[in-house]
Amino acid sequence: MGVRLEVNGRSIEAEKGETILSALNRHGMHVPTICSMKDLSPSGACRMCVVEVEGSENLVPSCSFPIEGPMKIMTHSPRVLRARKTNVELLLSNHPDDCLYCERNGSCELQSLSEDLNIRERRIPGKRSPHKIDKSSPAIIRDPSKCILCGRCVRICEEIMATSSLDFAHRGNELKISTTLAKPLNYSNCTSCGQCLVACPTGALIEHVQFPELEEHIHAPGKLVVAQYSPAVAVSVAELLGYKPGTDLSGIINAVLRRYGFDKVFETSFGADLMIMEQARIYQDRKRDGQDLPLITSSCPAWIHYAEQYYPELLYLLSPLKSPQQIAGALIREWFPKAEKEEGKEIVSVVISSCTAAKTEAKRVEMTRTGIPTIDLVLTTRELARMIKLSGLDLELLEPELPDAPFYSTGSAGKLCSVAGGEAEATVRTIYAQITGTEIPASKLHRFRINKSYREMIVKAGKTEIRMGTVSGLANAVAVIEELLSGKRKLDILEVMACPDGCINGGGQPIPAVEKLIRSRSKAVYDMDNGSKNHTAHGDPLVQEIYRDLLKEAGGKLSQDLFYTTYLKREVLL
Repeated sequence: MGVRLEVNGRSIEAEKGETILSALNRHGMHVPTICSMKDLSPSGACRMCVVEVEGSENLVPSCSFPIEGPMKIMTHSPRVLRARKTNVELLLSNHPDDCLYCERNGSCELQSLSEDLNIRERRIPGKRSPHKIDKSSPAIIRDPSKCILCGRCVRICEEIMATSSLDFAHRGNELKISTTLAKPLNYSNCTSCGQCLVACPTGALIEHVQFPELEEHIHAPGKLVVAQYSPAVAVSVAELLGYKPGTDLSGIINAVLRRYGFDKVFETSFGADLMIMEQARIYQDRKRDGQDLPLITSSCPAWIHYAEQYYPELLYLLSPLKSPQQIAGALIREWFPKAEKEEGKEIVSVVISSCTAAKTEAKRVEMTRTGIPTIDLVLTTRELARMIKLSGLDLELLEPELPDAPFYSTGSAGKLCSVAGGEAEATVRTIYAQITGTEIPASKLHRFRINKSYREMIVKAGKTEIRMGTVSGLANAVAVIEELLSGKRKLDILEVMACPDGCINGGGQPIPAVEKLIRSRSKAVYDMDNGSKNHTAHGDPLVQEIYRDLLKEAGGKLSQDLFYTTYLKREVLL
């Protein structure tokens, strides 16, 4: 039922029961907020979104105040602006003054609010917090002195990621956000997904930046510095470089990395193509042998970390494959130097990914060869943007270039793995071809692309039915896993992505991660697939070539040696 509101002298219509903030946003009226998060219940903690309502003695938080009838509202009255300014000044009273050196300089919401409210001096002195910076995690750095207690990291970790690594501790003036028993982050159950640092409005949570470590390698004699980057990076870095969101900058990335000093530039999607080929073989073998299903994907490092901690009884259902970046990395380290006659040089293998969990994954013992990590450095999309800006290159003058052979994809199957559902879709395409001897029409799988956190469909391949599902967001994954355990849901293949919407919304992506930008990234990936002449991994000539000349067959001895691993129960220390 519609309710008429008068906002700043303008009449708008709202729904009874919705919040004031929701109605204002729907009508294009911006009200600043720090603690509010889309699709989560309002907390009203920050008091930044207060508005003046006629008849109310006090200012009301628009994020949590329900509309029950006609109202007169002022969103930017002098009283409201004074209140907001005071709130920001109180937050700044004990906040560090190191904006120039802060990782979030230029993308800090507290900094933006201060500028918008014309705060130019510290009027309210406060006592600085004696917090220590926690650098124990390979992926995430915590600086509690920059925390403004908005609670966004707590809520996303608990309600979206079902992990609860962070929570409020103590009371009153001693209130803070902490890990269990205030121990370092590497003691906790953190999966390194990075969603907390994307949600954080300040520099209290940032990625463990490895980009400066490149400098000692990039021009060193006797070293072969090799980069691989994921499709999620290619369609999202444009947002940080002034291009239209969703622009595919693959060709420009290839050109920039070569000029920066990388000897070879490859695509992680080639590793994804190999993963699809191996995964199809694993599924066929399990189906033939009557083994338990579903086959649960293992491409997401954060999901693997979570499953090892909370679902050890399901580890036997996981695909034994490594992630695409580790598969490509294994080939780069073990086979590429011999093929290129570069055996005397030290390989420095660099991954550029949308995933902060890949930083932790690279440190796992299982991801080493004779004690040497397969991947040396993992950079995020944000780190790549910094590197491009540092290069001093005018991107408008660069001609797009192709990645180096042999590790790049001529098709689109591997690229699809960067969106939730893409890996399952690409795998089923290959399974369908193996069963029927024909290619599945691309349009037959398009309804699997609906924008939902969980989706499922049945694909008929001859007389065989393949029931595939995909879920993103660990809290959603838990709900699906519990239904599988109880027998309420039956699947043949289940793709799990820790981050909502998949890799395109990973912890290393541009900040802020607003829905419109995420949709543009998804569209760019699907456009790649729709415009490709080859939609399958098995149809890629370079994939066929590496199986013919090196691997021989999917599931063969060399494939198992390079691409397969074992996932084991992981004890949570705290």
